[in-house]
This record gives sequence, C-alpha cells and structure tokens, in this order.
Amino acid sequence: MNTSKKKFRNNLFGKIGGYVSPAFGFFFLICLLPQQSLFAQAKKIPTTRILFVLDCSLSMSKRWEASTNMDISKKILLRTVDSLSRLDHVQVALRMYGHQSSLSPSRNCKDTRLEVPFSKGNLALFRQKIKEAAPRGTTPIAYTLEQSGADFPVCEDCRNIIILITDGLEECEGDPCAVSAALNSKGISLRPFVIGVGLDEGFKKTFDCVGKFFDATNEKSFSNAMGVIISQALNSTTMQVNLLDTYGKPTESNVNMSFYDARTGLLRYNYVHALNHKGNPDTLQVDPSSNYDIVVHTLPPAEKKNVELIPGKHTVVGIDVPQGYMVLKSNNTDYKNLKYIIRKQGEKETFWLMETDQTEKFITGKYDLEIFTLPRTYIKDVEVSQSKTTTIQIPGPGIANVFTNSSGTGQLFLQEKNKLVLVYNFQENFSRETLVLQPGNYVAIFKPKSAKESIYTISREFKIDSGVSLQVKLY
Repeated sequence: MNTSKKKFRNNLFGKIGGYVSPAFGFFFLICLLPQQSLFAQAKKIPTTRILFVLDCSLSMSKRWEASTNMDISKKILLRTVDSLSRLDHVQVALRMYGHQSSLSPSRNCKDTRLEVPFSKGNLALFRQKIKEAAPRGTTPIAYTLEQSGADFPVCEDCRNIIILITDGLEECEGDPCAVSAALNSKGISLRPFVIGVGLDEGFKKTFDCVGKFFDATNEKSFSNAMGVIISQALNSTTMQVNLLDTYGKPTESNVNMSFYDARTGLLRYNYVHALNHKGNPDTLQVDPSSNYDIVVHTLPPAEKKNVELIPGKHTVVGIDVPQGYMVLKSNNTDYKNLKYIIRKQGEKETFWLMETDQTEKFITGKYDLEIFTLPRTYIKDVEVSQSKTTTIQIPGPGIANVFTNSSGTGQLFLQEKNKLVLVYNFQENFSRETLVLQPGNYVAIFKPKSAKESIYTISREFKIDSGVSLQVKLY
C-alpha cells in the first residue's frame, strides 16, 4: 500500500491523517434515513448503507490547481469507497446528476439517476461509473435529494446515509428545506452535515433548516472534517437516559420514554426505561440525525426538549422524575371501584383517573383530588414524597332510600352554612331511589306532577351518618 493511501485511510476512520484533500468549493451532505421499526431496535451491529451523490454539472470542469473539481472529486470518492469496501457491514451506492443532458438548448432539471444500486461486490461497477463520469449539465440538488430517498431498499436493521458532493448552489429553483420537510413528513429524516470551503454566509444559511455546517477554511480542516463525518457514519451513536430521583440519583426506571424529532414532531422511538444487572441505566441505540424531545410517561409526564446527540459518541441525558405513591382507601363496600380524578395543585386540568385501592406512582409534589362520591368530595394539597406511599382515607357513606307515591319533579340538596348545594336530580317517574351519600345534612324537595300550584311542594330534611341506612318519604 502506498503512503498516501495509508494516510488517507487513517484519516478516514477519524484519525488526524496526512492525506491532503484539495481546498475547493465542495461540500458534503450526510443524511441518516432510518427505516427501522419504532418499537423494535436491533441489538446487533446494523448494516451501514452510504449513497454517494456526485455532482456532474458543467461547473465541475473548472480548473483547480493542477486538476479540475471533477477529477479531484472522483479521486477522493474512489479512495473512500475502496476503504469502505473492506468493511463487511458497509454497503455503497452511487447516484449522479447533471451527467446525462448538456445545458444547451435548455437545462434538464430532472437529470439524475441511480447508477450503482446497493449490493455486495459492486465495487467494480462503482469504479467504472466514476471513471466514465463527465461534467455536462445543471445542478438539481433538491430534486436529486428527493429522489435519493427511494434509493434505499426496505431494511429492518440499516443505518442509511447520503453523502452529496457538489461545487455549486441549486440551479433549478429547488428548495432543500422543503425537500427535508417532505421527507420528514413520510418518516424519513434528512439532516445533512455540510462541509463548505470558501462559501459565503448566504450559502451557509441556505442549509440552516436542513443540517449542520462545517466550515473548512483550509486543506487540513477540510480533510479533518471528512474524517469526522465518515467516523460518525461508521460508529454507533448511543444514549443513556438517567431518570433522577429527589436526590439527583438515577434510581427511577420502568417507565416508557417517547423520542420525538424536535424539528418535525414525528415519533421516532419508544423505549421502556430499564436498569441493567449493575443497576445502571440501559444504553440505547439512537439515530443522531435528529435532535429529540423526550417525553417520560410518568404521572404527570416529564419532558426534556431539543436533546442533541454527538454522532458516534455516548450521550448521557438526565431528566428529573422523582416519584412516590398514592392510594385512596375506603372501608365501605358501597364504595368499591369508586373513581376519582387528579390534578396538579391549583390547576384545572385533569391528568389522571383512578379507583379506590389502586396504588399508582406520581411525580413528587402536591395534588388536588376530586372524588366521585355523592356529593363530590374535594381534597386539596395531597403531598407525594420520594419513594413513600401517601394514603387518603375518605369517610364511609350512608344510604338514603327515597320514596314517592306519584311521578313529579324532585331534587336533593346538601345543606352547607345556611345554603343549599344541588347534589342530585330525581328521576321524574321514580317511586323509589337508593342513594349512597357522604355524611352530612340534606334536604329532599319534591312536587307531584299532578300538582298545579307551588304550595304543594314537599320538603324533607334528613341527616346521613357513615354506615347508616334510612328512609325518606316524599308524600
């Protein structure tokens, strides 16, 4: 192996190599397009598929030092593919644009084609197509990227990457940002890393909505950036989510976490948090092409927004989710399966529904409860503490058996500080209703349907005690 190839290969895998890559106005786009299931993550090393997209527009024939943009690109591309071909878990493919139609008499803004599909042992065909490539036409970047999304056959365990090599801007009025949004809407993430040499600020901003920009100000920085990108493409990106308790320790676990693309809002992964055999949070395989909004489905949910991963590295994220327990108890069988709703202290929004004798975990703090007794029971400022169980006990009810001897209109009221609070509307045609009531003083008011004057209104006061059953006659 000659010295330049050896140095290039060392640089390719993330080392500071000695291969000098020409400093010309080229940029590389690397995009991860995950096709794996949201709910089944692979445990083995995934296949990495790299689609190289080569600009063959007429501008690539420009002279640069002792060669041309095109010749230098082809040389770098061949050396890169030669190095990658030695890795069993890597496959390559080649798409070109601007290579089929000349600029005269008009631009062909659909001049792009997949020349070398993904397959094992395609290096000879790859070399042939690269050597035959000649600059001819225009630069349809957006359209080419859009077509590239379909170049990856369905694969349950693949990391899919696009690297675009070009020396110019979009020439067909395409919008890479719009293409990115369209692919994202289909569940394909397009977030390129951009390496630009000698490009003005206006060009950099063109790709702000699509990916990250690496400014290669000289030959060494360009070579280093290429090495970093390939290294990131080949190395797995991992994440560890620490679910922190009140004391800042990662002891919380066994709760689902949803990972949403921070830019598009699309759901990318679901993981049930786990602690390994050493008691440490499990390591997750995550695509670094997106920033993530992580929702931990505790009660209430906790969220960490815009989490950025370091491609090819291990990222640790801490989320505060200290938890304790809450349970509602009633010793009376009449309140079996009694439901109640839970709100954060002082808030109106209901976030959970429970039943008596059901123990549930909650984020530590204070809560307001509304219990579906008759009348409703309200308990405020119930405090949940780390790893402790808060037990709420409600008074046992009594029973009122209400009788009438005719149909009519009736209502039940609770007496509170000389005021009547409506509790229940009797059925119009009832002759008997049995009501399970909380202890308190009540008034039942009824007017027979046959009565045409208000003076015939019947009013009965009664008191309910826990465990007591009584009759109320409305006639």
